[in-house]
Amino acid sequence: MIGTRFTKGSPCWIDLGSPDTEAAAAFYTAVFGWEFRSAGSGAGDYGFFQRDGGTVAALGPLTEQGASSAWTVYFQTPDADATAKDAESAGGAVRLAPTDIMETGRAGALTDPGGARFAIWQPGTIQGLDRTSATDTLVWVELHTEDPEGTLAFYRTLFGWRSAEMDAPGMRYRVLSTAEGDQQDATFGGAAELHDMRRGPRWIVYFDVADADATVTAALAHGGSVLMPATDIPGVGRVAWLADPFGAPFAVLKPAPMG
Repeated sequence: MIGTRFTKGSPCWIDLGSPDTEAAAAFYTAVFGWEFRSAGSGAGDYGFFQRDGGTVAALGPLTEQGASSAWTVYFQTPDADATAKDAESAGGAVRLAPTDIMETGRAGALTDPGGARFAIWQPGTIQGLDRTSATDTLVWVELHTEDPEGTLAFYRTLFGWRSAEMDAPGMRYRVLSTAEGDQQDATFGGAAELHDMRRGPRWIVYFDVADADATVTAALAHGGSVLMPATDIPGVGRVAWLADPFGAPFAVLKPAPMG
């Protein structure tokens, strides 16, 4: 699961690009009990979702022309400029060249060879999220792509990720780990073959919840929609895929009991 001791290749930040930040903040506040706080003067409508005093996600307006509302996963790198160059050399694309975000860090927006968008973060004063893998926080990230093996080779070039196959209903699933530490302890996400071509390749964020069915009910009550009803996955937990009122997809997971 995702921790907060970030290393190279760790998912360290997530933010939502939305056409209506006020309405989006109200939705996620109602569904997860988050509090939204502005990043301050000079940050526009960008701000932080917090829970128990710690940042769990961020929200800002859509800034890329033609982009649809979506969650973006940021992966840590010690050198954003070098990672961006490596991405281009390995067949990816740089949508936004790395740039300094004041003293907080240096960020760039990339696209992998399969078409999934992601971002990179070189830490400054902000290392990453304050809270993860607890109720109503980020617990997992998942890549859906037409060519998992080929696309993962790209990410291995950038971050040195490791992967291991596991049995999953109706699919060949790959569990991803960072390059450092025990492979099982360093897991943070997975990769699966894309089946719904209408939605295209993408990274999906998963939030840990106390009750997946109750979260689905709350999302529907506040203008969201259900992409996949709550379903039990043996050895994993109860999972549902949702979309917020502006179509940004995300997933929720009530983890199966350990042991």
